[in-house]
Amino acid sequence: MEKAKINASQLFVLVVMFEMGSAILVGLGASAKQDAWIAILVGLAGGLVLFLVYYRLYMYYQDIPLTSYAQRITGKWVGRFIGLLYIIYFLYCAARVLRDFGELLTTTIYTGTPLIVINCLMIFTIIYGIHKGFEVIARVGQLFLMIIYFLAIVGFGLVIFSGLINLEHLRPILENGWKPVMSTVLGETLTFPFGEMVVFTMILPYINNPKKVKVVCLSAMVLSGINIALTAAINVSALGTDLFVRANFPLLSTISKIKLANFIERLDVLFMLYLMVGGFFKISLFFYAAVAGAADIFKFTNQAQLSFPLGTLVLFASVTIASNYAEHIKEGLSIVPIYLHYPFQVVIPVFLLIIAFFRNRKKNAEATSNPS
Repeated sequence: MEKAKINASQLFVLVVMFEMGSAILVGLGASAKQDAWIAILVGLAGGLVLFLVYYRLYMYYQDIPLTSYAQRITGKWVGRFIGLLYIIYFLYCAARVLRDFGELLTTTIYTGTPLIVINCLMIFTIIYGIHKGFEVIARVGQLFLMIIYFLAIVGFGLVIFSGLINLEHLRPILENGWKPVMSTVLGETLTFPFGEMVVFTMILPYINNPKKVKVVCLSAMVLSGINIALTAAINVSALGTDLFVRANFPLLSTISKIKLANFIERLDVLFMLYLMVGGFFKISLFFYAAVAGAADIFKFTNQAQLSFPLGTLVLFASVTIASNYAEHIKEGLSIVPIYLHYPFQVVIPVFLLIIAFFRNRKKNAEATSNPS
């Protein structure tokens, strides 16, 4: 692994930036309509439970990432195969998020620019960040989190003072009962973004104070979940349920409606600034996990050597992953959760934890019976 160490505050920032990344941009929980914010909070509760699985695995193997302890738990060859699958999964997620941000930019302000050009600029910036090292990415996150929260507070204040909030749009609460909410949770908000915390199984070994990992990550997830749920509630109350469900990027639609004193309007730049920052950190962490995993499995002493070829792979995958944005979204909502997110976020980690539990219990029993 890279000789890098980050502190608890940097880990907190990375979790917040990662979780909020693209979840705030898209209409998360839209299938629950005006109850989207409830679906997000329930998904957060499930995500916290999932993280405890990842955390328990980390406590068994504090100094190595998932690609290494999978080999210790299941054996060399099976573990390497599992590690390779996770590398592909992280690369695929990085490509999907890159496509999300590229599509948003090309459909809003860079309408005449080819998608591959936008994605190329983003991925090369990320490759440069990986070359500088993980500690640098963490420090940059500390700087940008303050900027992001300043923009969020300004934007929230402008939405309120513009008179866009209509709380009647959030009613009736649970109009059709819990079934649509739970369907949205299981099909969407549990795995995205909260289940994506599985990426931190590759990053937690870098923390310099393992005792703080649990409280830092859980508190960062709670903060992120509240922010995402609040954003969804604002979007519904400002746009109405129908427009919220139909809009590809509800937050952009909300911000574009801001008009204050016939002077303050067209504040899309606030949205675009967040877009660039959030996109950078979301893709960077997925991409870094893939690079670190590949270096671990294939025994590269300098993992930066892998950043350019894997970055090129992510770039071309992001363009070819779907023929258009509608297909990309349909794939992300109906195919990816079932066939990718659940196996990699739930099934495999739980399977590894069960085996690790019995293996470590056996070792502890042997150590107790043979004190020497």
